[in-house]
Amino acid sequence: MSASWSWGMDNEQPHQELVKCVVVGDTAVGKTRLICARACNKQVSLAQLLATHVPTVWAIDQYRIYKDVLERSWEVVDSVNVSLRLWDTFGDHEKDRRFAYGRSDVVLLCFSVNNPVSLRNCRLMWFPEIRRFCPSTPVLLVGCKNDLRYMYRDEAYLSYFRDRSPFVRATRKCDLVMPDEARDVARELGLYYYETSVLTYYGVNEVFENAIRAALIARRAQRFWMTNLKKVQRPLLQAPFKPPPPLKPETHISPSSYTEHMRSLWLGRPHTDIVLVVGSMGFPAHRFILAASSRAFYRLLTADLMARSTSDSSMVSSLGDFADEMECLVRAEQKTCKRRASCQALPTARELDHPAFQCIRNVQPEGQTVVTLSKLVTPGAMQQCLQFAYTGTVDRSALNLRETCEAAEFLELPQLLVLLTKHPFVAPDPPDENYENFLKRRLQDICLDQALFADVVFELDDGACAAHKAMLAARCDVMKAMFSGDFRESQAKVIEFPGVREYTFHKLLCFLYTDEVPAVCAARCVNLLELANRLCLPRLVNLVERRVIEDLERLQPSEAIEQCLRLLEPVKLHNGHQLADWCMNHLCVNYNKLCRMSPRNLRLLHPDNQAYLVEHRWPPVWYLKDYDYYQKCLAERDRELKPNERAGSGCLCFSRKSESDPALSSSQL
Repeated sequence: MSASWSWGMDNEQPHQELVKCVVVGDTAVGKTRLICARACNKQVSLAQLLATHVPTVWAIDQYRIYKDVLERSWEVVDSVNVSLRLWDTFGDHEKDRRFAYGRSDVVLLCFSVNNPVSLRNCRLMWFPEIRRFCPSTPVLLVGCKNDLRYMYRDEAYLSYFRDRSPFVRATRKCDLVMPDEARDVARELGLYYYETSVLTYYGVNEVFENAIRAALIARRAQRFWMTNLKKVQRPLLQAPFKPPPPLKPETHISPSSYTEHMRSLWLGRPHTDIVLVVGSMGFPAHRFILAASSRAFYRLLTADLMARSTSDSSMVSSLGDFADEMECLVRAEQKTCKRRASCQALPTARELDHPAFQCIRNVQPEGQTVVTLSKLVTPGAMQQCLQFAYTGTVDRSALNLRETCEAAEFLELPQLLVLLTKHPFVAPDPPDENYENFLKRRLQDICLDQALFADVVFELDDGACAAHKAMLAARCDVMKAMFSGDFRESQAKVIEFPGVREYTFHKLLCFLYTDEVPAVCAARCVNLLELANRLCLPRLVNLVERRVIEDLERLQPSEAIEQCLRLLEPVKLHNGHQLADWCMNHLCVNYNKLCRMSPRNLRLLHPDNQAYLVEHRWPPVWYLKDYDYYQKCLAERDRELKPNERAGSGCLCFSRKSESDPALSSSQL
């Protein structure tokens, strides 16, 4: 075939080759997409690939109409300048394609890897047709849509079909043509075999480069005197397509209810242990909240706590005495004790050098702390300060800006002053995130690290942990039922908590007080998940899952595999499904290592889990087989080339016949 032959649209130069490549195959196997990917460099999205198929043919006159298409047709292959002209065809079996076959240099016989029928038609219908019109033209067998071998499990791919008509279904594993099956057909027909994907662009350029090589080798056999074709190689082996590893499952955290819980603690104020007396009004509260939110209250209450620890009796400040009426006010607010006689004078306490506080005392036997504030703090301002201490907000409808600012200064609430300065006339305020983070840090320090103002102690298997009933009840419904019902724990100061260790319970308290969980060791997470599930805390379960995954990612690969194998089934029992999915994914990705490291433990898994691992292992079995075959072919080709290198290149008249006849070299199939 003459290199000067053209279709009236080219300006060929001497020593440049024109290659006509005809693409044939069943309808909807991906012929046109493949041609557009090469000729137009067209990137295709998943949505475009999954759109309803409309039979089309890529027009050959685009080489004349579009300059960029013509420019992209030129390529240098093995030092030969080549212009590749692609001819698309209809996939209907009844169509007459003899004009397309005319003077063709190479034919690409395409099938779809998700349609076994299209591969069968290649053998029974298409190849006989090609040989009828092109008896000596080289042919390459091409498997299109190679990405479907792993995409058929992809959630985006599956969701598309769920949204479509029930008459359209997604590809299933049983629909797939594996590489060894297609290679057997190629070997039977004596063809080279390649695979492509226009989604990942795998093999697109490679298949056309090797098609050019096949055409040039056939041309060289006819025109052996041409020196520019001397360096053309046989079609190269295609490295097997290794599918990407499955993506790590995302860990979703349940929404936080911390703000709502703190607001309910403010509105309900159960298990209060302090009363703030302002004028004729008393405000029940919790010492640990006041100490966490206000430095002034922290100094006052910690000093009182130290003084109480040195005396067996309650203490009353010498700054003032309480009358019977004040005693009734305090007890009416608490509604827990009967009225008793006037307060008796108690041993004198240290004086408080603070303008906002008048006196402090402790009421027995309830253990209530009563703090009387001076007239510098009004009842309305105290109400606003307390609301801010619990919730990080103020009530704008009843706000006296001047009085509240003064009270905030006396009680050392700088965040409240900032809030009032920022939005003095806006209502309502959202919760202050900065204050909420500040309150969490202070609760961590006061309640967990120092264990101050606790009213309950949990006896654990290996120690004890102090806590606050109010906070536990506000954050956990199970704790709320235990402390507010007729259970004996509602009045107990010490509660036995069998089956729980101090490490586990401390992580629980961290969550209840701060809404976060510190680092969790993967080797000790099961008990924590069990406790979180028992107490009906789904957010805690999610946070623990995330922390354990972070810990697993830091471990050495072999240790992480062992931990995943150990955690896979136990965490499912405690609703740790996200962690179980992550462990399963990790084991699938490292399945080969798992088989070498722990074959016995692998066999101890539930049969369903074993089957899942085998089904979703990565790399998949078909890739491993294909890779072994590829390595074998490389070794055979190296053995073939070594003698030729020693002998040197001879006359092209006596070149090996296998260069032009792939059927004689099984290593090329």
